[in-house]
Amino acid sequence: MNKYFLLILLSAIVSTTYAAKVDTISVHSASMNKEVKTVVIRPDLYNKKETYPVLYLLHGYSGSYKDWVNKAPALKKLVDYYGYMVVCPDGGYGSWYWDSPLDPSYAYETFVAKELVSYIDNNFSTVATKAGRAITGLSMGGHGALSLAFKHQDIYGAAGSTSGGVDFRPFPKNWEIEKRIGSYAENEQLWDKLVVQNLVHLLVPKSLEIIIDCGNEDFFYNVNIALHEKFLNRNIKHTFVQMPGGHNWEYWQKSITYQLDFFAKFFSNRVLQK
Repeated sequence: MNKYFLLILLSAIVSTTYAAKVDTISVHSASMNKEVKTVVIRPDLYNKKETYPVLYLLHGYSGSYKDWVNKAPALKKLVDYYGYMVVCPDGGYGSWYWDSPLDPSYAYETFVAKELVSYIDNNFSTVATKAGRAITGLSMGGHGALSLAFKHQDIYGAAGSTSGGVDFRPFPKNWEIEKRIGSYAENEQLWDKLVVQNLVHLLVPKSLEIIIDCGNEDFFYNVNIALHEKFLNRNIKHTFVQMPGGHNWEYWQKSITYQLDFFAKFFSNRVLQK
């Protein structure tokens, strides 16, 4: 999709009246022994006689479950336009979507990849297979989405990242990372093990469809370029988008349109043609 067509598409969507259903629910996490707030966005024509693919959409560091629906107004219209569900869980303050070895109240890998998926499939009318599931997110959530998808290829069929923190080692003192996995100086092997670049070996050929994007003024731009090049070197098929922009909502309001279009095509190819 070129940027001019994207602008035309986005203008058409925004100018059309839709009424996506937005609910905030509490999902119990047995692994963390707490309730986790989650936004569920369903297309206006949602009905229980049909089944719907689901995109799990993760927020960034210091954000919350409310970020995407409040700060990217086009999201609700995009859900109606494409006709699949979007689920935005709370990922805690600086969880990085790991099961922290230091803090049992931060088991967000287990929550997002297992408990949340199970809850959504049991309480909504979903396509309850990997053909009907995708995951993406921004910044910390971009790291989380790719990390979770690479480690749980039986759960997700497609994965993405926008402005993703796909290698956080250049920033060893930032974003609560030390609180979750210890300092880089004392836990270098663990840090190396957890970055997305070092999870690429887990990918099974043709198991995941992947999109990554990043603004060329973003402080994560270089690590995203490095991930893109690693994919190329390993002949891993993926979509890579680079656009003008920084690490901010102005950029993410644009990038979510690319992302949702990508996942719509994935769902169409995997679900609707069966």
